[in-house]
Amino acid sequence: MKYPPTARVRAKTDFDRIFQHGQRKALPVLALHCLKTGNEARLGLAISRKVDKRAVGRNRIKRILRDHFRLQRTALSGYDLVVVARPGAAALSPSQLRQTFDQLAKRCGAIAALESKGGLPHLSPSPNDGSSTDS
Repeated sequence: MKYPPTARVRAKTDFDRIFQHGQRKALPVLALHCLKTGNEARLGLAISRKVDKRAVGRNRIKRILRDHFRLQRTALSGYDLVVVARPGAAALSPSQLRQTFDQLAKRCGAIAALESKGGLPHLSPSPNDGSSTDS
């Protein structure tokens, strides 16, 4: 499973379109803007210095969310998603970030079909992320 350039939201016009026409679901640590497109799933990330002043902290959040999206990409097909991190996101563990993303994707309806089939694949954290398995 790869994360090719075609699976990324990069252009300002795409971000603007998703922010303007998509629906927004939010929790205290993340906000998710999602727009149903019918094409393959794409992800954009907006993580400012307000989230973490250190680049290593912001990049950690991006890395975790990109990897989780990469594993969930086929399940999220048909949506353009933009994640906006909030200051509390820097304190979350990798498994908490993944769970928060999944919660918001469910609320957007991007992964509603998987719930009826018995749950989401790839929810367990990878063995090398340093987090415990919370069920």
